[in-house]
Amino acid sequence: IQHRVLLFGVINNMAIPSSITRFGKNEPFELQVARGQIENHKTIFKFGFNPDVDGTEETIWDAGGLYAYPSSAVVMTVTTAAGSPATDNGVKVTIQGLDEDYNEVSEEVTLAGAGTATTIQTFLRVFRAFVLGSQEPTADLNITNGGTTYARITAGENQTLMAMWTVPAGYTGFLDHVNFSTGTTNNNQYVTAQFVQRQLDGVFRALLKQSLSEGAAADFVIRYPILIPEKTDVEARAVSSGTNNSISADFSMIYIKNSSVD
Repeated sequence: IQHRVLLFGVINNMAIPSSITRFGKNEPFELQVARGQIENHKTIFKFGFNPDVDGTEETIWDAGGLYAYPSSAVVMTVTTAAGSPATDNGVKVTIQGLDEDYNEVSEEVTLAGAGTATTIQTFLRVFRAFVLGSQEPTADLNITNGGTTYARITAGENQTLMAMWTVPAGYTGFLDHVNFSTGTTNNNQYVTAQFVQRQLDGVFRALLKQSLSEGAAADFVIRYPILIPEKTDVEARAVSSGTNNSISADFSMIYIKNSSVD
């Protein structure tokens, strides 16, 4: 479906030329949303990688294991794994997630001489972190609270690899694409991947599931997008029939402001 938009978009306080549809031409709806031209519509693209999946189910993210969510909003501490923490003094990190009310929040912190930085903002969810600026960390950066890791920036990536997200308050998500790809080349081994959701106060349940073997991929283009309610956690998971199998996953979603929210 092609839509015509006559609005003048503003992104990051910068004026963006309006859609070519002003001149009677068509422009894809997806591009209009990405350009911020469709009011109350946002998009999210998440991707993750797990380098070592074995016989126990794990979340597809860079820290390994099954992800543990905070039970309440907490401050986050970024810590370098460098042998000499001072070498990462000055590294800037942006953390993105949700606050105690499931509203989207973001904070930038700068590592000090001890190789740590703690947020002022509290986070109920952390779904992305990345290095901002020209200084790269020399080692992994762990984003933690109370000994639990909620995100990790692997050295050299400068970005978390977390195939997981939570729909913010006041929005409804519509899942339209999920992809899995395994790096295993081990004979007679396979990886079983699934995409799961957990609605508020509920349990995780499968939305789709696929077995992959010997470097296979599974791409799900969802013709009729799946409705994901506000405050719902979604994530990609995998388990292997053997050991030392890697897997990646990505998904995309449009989320639209609920009509009952001002």
